[in-house]
Amino acid sequence: MGPVDDAAENPGSSSSSLISDFLSKSGGVAVIDGGLATELERHGADLNDPLWSAKCLHSSPHLIRSVHLDYLEAGADVIITASYQATIQGFKARGFSQEESEVLLKRSVEIACEARSIYYDRCHKNSTEYPADGKVLKHRPILVAASVGSYGAYLADGSEYSGDYGDAMSLEFLKNFHRKRVQLLADSGPDLIAFETVPNKLEAQAFAELLEEEDINIPAWLSFNSKDGINVVSSDSLSECAAIAESCKKVVAVGINCTPPRFIQDLILSIKKVTAKPILIYPNSGESYDADRKEWVQNTGVSDEDFVSYVNKWCEVGASLVGGCCRTTPSTINAIYRTLRYPTH
Repeated sequence: MGPVDDAAENPGSSSSSLISDFLSKSGGVAVIDGGLATELERHGADLNDPLWSAKCLHSSPHLIRSVHLDYLEAGADVIITASYQATIQGFKARGFSQEESEVLLKRSVEIACEARSIYYDRCHKNSTEYPADGKVLKHRPILVAASVGSYGAYLADGSEYSGDYGDAMSLEFLKNFHRKRVQLLADSGPDLIAFETVPNKLEAQAFAELLEEEDINIPAWLSFNSKDGINVVSSDSLSECAAIAESCKKVVAVGINCTPPRFIQDLILSIKKVTAKPILIYPNSGESYDADRKEWVQNTGVSDEDFVSYVNKWCEVGASLVGGCCRTTPSTINAIYRTLRYPTH
């Protein structure tokens, strides 16, 4: 087990106590970090590669660490590892050996844990919670969530935004595709496993069954994406997908990511109907992604100010963990942190 903070040192007898204890120590609501890839690019990384942000696990791990630190200093209580697009199959297709691929997967968790340790050291050395540069240097419970992207993320063809894996796709194929990766990440010392951008019911079922079959002892969350505010992107029922999370004891939270902010409130209400588990939401900036050109369509999103204007309402209707996904930045996360920690009413 990697270094964990005081919220996770004694998770108790059940997985669910980790997140409940964490939220209790975080004042009932916690802040998730924001977009990774565009921040890596802002730091100078070239992500024009099928591995996308996972490329940096090999080429520039220091940049990943820097982005994690930026988010911690912006106020994030949960940082998500750079393993969303990191798969053994993907690494091997780029010429890495099995052993090298496994090391890179584990490295994603190690880098995040290193960033947390560096952050705690900076907090210890600073006498004030808010230095003149505006950074948040407050010793608080921080969780590392190991990201597991969907099968569509590995395909790098945008299918995590459609959930269309073809008629021949099966539950067993998806479980076998993800199995070793989930085992490796769970054994690398994270506090949570984050199954992200889950586009269909079949893959949600695969993740839930994998957790049980492999007796994964790390609690997990399941996070879906939607493009209509009603169903997940494959048009499968969000309620049915969330019910899968509700029925799996190892899943401790369920929610929505990489979805435009305007859809989030209705999606929270739908999830609440089928689960009592904590609800997490980390929307994208609202921008549209062109899968053919592999780029974001400019000027289609919302400003940080508009994004944050939704936050209190999301929490009022049931969200317990709030952050950002694609195209959100440390400034977005800092605005969320300040809105939640220092409400004006």
